[in-house]
Amino acid sequence: MTARLFVTLTLVLGAVVVGELVGPRGWRLSADAAQAVAGAAAAWVCLAAAGRRTGIERHWRRMVGAGLVAWTALRVAWVVRDIADPGRAVTSAWDIGFLVLPLCILFGLLTAPYVRPRPVPTSPRRDQIALLIDSVLIAGSLLALVWSALPERLMDWAGQPPLVIGMAVAHPIADLVLLTMVVLLLATRPASRAARRPLQLAGLAVIAFGVTDTLRLANLADLPLSPLQTAGHLLGPALLAVAASCNAGGTGPVRPNTAERDWLHLLLPYVPVTATGIVIAISTGAGNPLSPFEAYLGWLGLGLVVARQMFTIVDNTVLLDRVSEGQRRLHHQAYHDPLTGLANRALYRERLVLALDAHRHRGRPLAVLFADLDDFKLINDSFGHAMGDRVLRAIAERLQGCVPADDLVARLGGDEFAVLLDHRPADAEPVGHRILAALREPFIIDGHRIGVGASIGLVVPEPGEALSADALLRRADAAMYASKRRGKGALARYAGAADAAADADLPHLLAQALATGGRPGFEVHYQPIVRLADGATVAVEALARWTSAAGPVHPDVFVTVAERTGQVAAIDDFVLDQACGDATRLAVVYGRPIDVHVNVSAARLGQDGLEEAVNAALTGHHLPPSRLVIEITETHRIPDLAVAAAAAGRLRALGVRVALDDFGSGFNALAQLHALPVDIVKLDSTLTDVEEAPGRAGAVCRSILTICGELDIVVVAEGIETPARAAGLSGLGCPLGQGYLFGQPGPLHRLESPVIPSQPSPSRIAGARAE
Repeated sequence: MTARLFVTLTLVLGAVVVGELVGPRGWRLSADAAQAVAGAAAAWVCLAAAGRRTGIERHWRRMVGAGLVAWTALRVAWVVRDIADPGRAVTSAWDIGFLVLPLCILFGLLTAPYVRPRPVPTSPRRDQIALLIDSVLIAGSLLALVWSALPERLMDWAGQPPLVIGMAVAHPIADLVLLTMVVLLLATRPASRAARRPLQLAGLAVIAFGVTDTLRLANLADLPLSPLQTAGHLLGPALLAVAASCNAGGTGPVRPNTAERDWLHLLLPYVPVTATGIVIAISTGAGNPLSPFEAYLGWLGLGLVVARQMFTIVDNTVLLDRVSEGQRRLHHQAYHDPLTGLANRALYRERLVLALDAHRHRGRPLAVLFADLDDFKLINDSFGHAMGDRVLRAIAERLQGCVPADDLVARLGGDEFAVLLDHRPADAEPVGHRILAALREPFIIDGHRIGVGASIGLVVPEPGEALSADALLRRADAAMYASKRRGKGALARYAGAADAAADADLPHLLAQALATGGRPGFEVHYQPIVRLADGATVAVEALARWTSAAGPVHPDVFVTVAERTGQVAAIDDFVLDQACGDATRLAVVYGRPIDVHVNVSAARLGQDGLEEAVNAALTGHHLPPSRLVIEITETHRIPDLAVAAAAAGRLRALGVRVALDDFGSGFNALAQLHALPVDIVKLDSTLTDVEEAPGRAGAVCRSILTICGELDIVVVAEGIETPARAAGLSGLGCPLGQGYLFGQPGPLHRLESPVIPSQPSPSRIAGARAE
């Protein structure tokens, strides 16, 4: 770019020197010829550059190139007239054709509003009109200011026709408007330095044109001008050509503080208007009347200010509308769940506080329903979280359909929903049963039938009872867990201490119990694992049991709560430590050392803490690692099989064995069997009903036993409750079994060696089936 500017200035300087050498008689011809050549070259550069670009970059180059073509054509015409009539008048009405170039530059500059960053989106045409009004307003104010300050003798127009004077005046005014527009664009349209360079060069070109046009106006009666005075008409086209050959740069615009740019854009037009008004007021106050030209400029400025204010008013109106809309949208986002569109916890609590206030002071009744979806994580594990989100949206629609429009339905988070009935609290139980009935209907999504259940807790405050919102929600939560303890898929009404002591919810009770190391409340029960061939106990599975302040809590309930509240690891570690500590007493009960199986959530495999806990339990209780079996439970999908496999390998390197629990009930079971280095597989009870479906169940069991045999993996069959099932699995070659037939889970002090009923021989089983 520097080289181009240097060559351009050198050529212009050479043309000026040549013009000066030909003398005053040849000034007109040499100037017109040089300007025609410069204009033609610049037009060619602009049009060629436009052909290599697209969009706005092409548009303004074409406009400038077209203007230069018109400008060059008039210069060629003047050269012909210079040769044919050397004594012709220097100016004529044909000079109006030279205004085509400034007009084309104007249209080219008006493309700039398309790229101006604005906080309030508007139409490009609106920005173009506003830019034009601002440019004319500023230029008119500056012109009035300069006109009032210039002495009259400076302009030599003696003997010139009004039309010629008007054409001569139009050129510097057009240059001033264009220069003002360039300054406005540079001041209010932030962009990268490379993107601003063409605009800066165009501004320099306008200045060059303006200097020569102003000199021509000032010496209208003493033309022609010297080559040095007309150098602006050479330098202007040359700078336009250099601007057209610039590259805008590949980087995006650098956007400084947009708010500062907007304030500048709003205030800049009024600075020269205010200054001009002050100067004119001082002048007229001193007894100098306004000239007609100054009066015309004043009225023009007043009209443009009014027009500009109208645009500002429209902008402000649009901005206020958008601010209001943005506030409404932010308010909705702050108080509504983004997935389902229901009220979120913040809005629900706010409405609950208001309802409780009305209940306390005006005796207005209310009711709260708290719903927790049963086993919803299985949907996410089975179909993915995207399907889970769609199911949650469908559930939200059904909930809204079950609740009166005046009452509030909210999603509190995850798979928890709540309903506030402060208009028709007497309908609370019917609403709860309608919700349960609606959720029992399967959801059909992408051809899949998905069933969802829910457990609902209901709380209705007594008249005059002073409760906080948090206390009421804890009661509803406790009632919901009471429903889960009764078998899930039901509605339970809060029953005071029978549901939770001192209004505490189940997660809180669980956290309190685990904070004391699991005592009091937690204990470990053991269930035997036997050898099917002779009924000898070879191992026990350690299972957590919890009795809260309100009574025993079903394992499914407190394990679900622990998973939701991130307390599963604490339960696992408690059972692990207790089981390793009981190993010596277990050996006494069964007359020999036996293995201890401890459940660990699949989500923990590979996470920090598990291996440290295993090491600490083995070391602290001096238990040989070979006596410990870590069972990976499939309550959650293993997030990363590779990481889990590495963790299982490290456990086995310690001497601990790894078992895959409930094989066949989870998803990717075969993938886990293939990827994880396990020693034991425990067949889920759904696969071991060989006495009821000997053909299909037997084939499945036989296949799994064959696969595990090839992988040197021991198989334990779960859910054995009848001698027939034990005999059938033994006949298929299953070595170990576990189930109520051999003993229910119980505390250590109640354990005793199981008494296995005699198993019928395969021939007797076949005879019984024949009968």
